[in-house]
This record gives sequence, structure tokens and C-alpha cells, in this order.
Amino acid sequence: MTGYFAQRLIQALITALMTSIFIFALLHLAPGDPIAALTTPGMKAEDRDLLARQYGFDQPITTQYMRWLGNTLQGDFGKSIRTNEPVTELLGKRFWNTFQVAVLAALINLIFGVGIGVLAAVRHRTLTDKGCMLFATLGLAVPAFWSAVLLSLVFAAWLRWLPANGAGTWRHLVLPSLALGIATASLTARMTRSAMLDVLGTAYISAARGRGLSPRSVVLHHALRNALIPVLTATGQVLGMLIAGAVVTETVFNYPGMGFTLVRAITERDYPVIQGVLLIVSLSYLTINLLIDTLYVAADPRIRLT
Repeated sequence: MTGYFAQRLIQALITALMTSIFIFALLHLAPGDPIAALTTPGMKAEDRDLLARQYGFDQPITTQYMRWLGNTLQGDFGKSIRTNEPVTELLGKRFWNTFQVAVLAALINLIFGVGIGVLAAVRHRTLTDKGCMLFATLGLAVPAFWSAVLLSLVFAAWLRWLPANGAGTWRHLVLPSLALGIATASLTARMTRSAMLDVLGTAYISAARGRGLSPRSVVLHHALRNALIPVLTATGQVLGMLIAGAVVTETVFNYPGMGFTLVRAITERDYPVIQGVLLIVSLSYLTINLLIDTLYVAADPRIRLT
């Protein structure tokens, strides 16, 4: 067990290093010049060169990367080109905002996704099953930005129950989390239903029923625990939807999180902020997937990872 997790940790570290190289190279090879965003019409070439030297853009890309990587390992992501604010402090505030939305969205995904999937499987080929799958299909088909706009229109503009933008209270978390949670819950519901149907048709489930166990015990204690294995395997896909959806959702709700900060930094060509956001998101994704691997044994003690 220890050897397996050590191997997975090494793989994650190598992946993180390759990701950092890709992020840095992609930004510097993309069209556009970050210094151009700071210049004004009529600025002298000497002043422009001074700005380039100040931010290190006059050095070879390999030198820039090694300096950035060394500073990043010490927790220094540099300073924002636009505001001159340390990126670490800026993203520290934004990360906490996104973290709260992501946790609430994950809870919505877990409660509704697994619950609907189990209900659809238990009521297989009934109107309940069809209704649950209709919800799941609609949730996957509707784009995240449309869900966000619709939720804002209904709960903020019409009913005036919740704020449509900003942050600061728990009420600001509800709409962004719902917009993110709906699509992921739909995917989780479909995966859970499929896995539950496979498990419910096995011989040991029939044996459990034959021993006189209650339907609730059979479903929750025997079927669901084994059905969660493929759901955990596909959690990476769900997390990817959360990360991608955060950019759109936070922009729609003007929510000051990582996604909103990334969009703004891209429009302003703020390279240090873009690099910091992408790296933190990538590391978070790798860390969560590493933790998911540890849940396999907890979900099914028969699994032995070597």
C-alpha cells in the first residue's frame, strides 16, 4: 500500500512539473505582449525597455521559467502587472471564495447525483426512472452559462430571494453553487444508476435478498457501496466540469473567485496572475485525484492496491 501511494505521489509531482512547463510556455508563445498593456500612446522605446527589464521579459524564456519556478517553490508567484499586488495575496483571497463554492457544489453533486441515481436504479423501468433520467439528460444538455443566467433570472430578478452578483455572505454562494452542481449532479446520477443496475443484478445481491434482508439494507449496505467504485473512478471527470464551469459561472455572477480572476487576467494579459491561477488549479486537481485513489480501499476493503 505504501509503495503504491509513493509511486502515485511521484507521478503527481512529475505531472505538476510538466504542467508548469506547459503553462509557462503556452502563455509566452501565445500572440500578444504583456508590456503592450502597460504602455501608453507615444511612450518612448527606452521606457518600454525599462518595463520589460523590470518584469524580466527581456531575458530568454528558459531563464524566465527557471526564475519563476524557483520563486514559486518558495511560495512567491510574483506581482500582478496591472495592480502590482503580490499574486500570492491576491489569489489567497480568490481561492477561498472559489473553494466555498466548489465545496457546496460538490455536496449538491453528491446528494442529488447519487440520490437520483440510486432512486432511478431501484425504480428501474418505471416513470420514476424515466423522470430521473430526463432530469439528468437536461442537466447535461443545458450549458453552464445558460443555467447560471436562468437561475439568476428566477431567484434574483423575479423572486428576489438571492443576490445575483458579488460575495460576502452565504446567500452569495447559493446560485453559483447550484449552477455548478446541476451539471455535475446530472453526470453523477447517470453513472450511479448504471453502476447500481450492474450491482443489483449480481448473484450476491440475490443471495442477500434470499436471506431475508430488508430492501433498504440490500440497497444501502451491499449494492451502493460497491456501485460507488466506478463513480469514484469518474470523479476526475466531474472535477474537471467543476473547474471548467467555475470560469463561466463566476463570470456570470460577477463572483470574485479564481475563475473570474482568470478571465480578467487574460483580458489584461496579466501573465503572473494567469500562471498563478492555472498552476493552483492544476495542483488542486492533482491533489484531489490523488486523494480519490485512497477512497477505493475505504469503499471496498477487498481492493488491494500494489
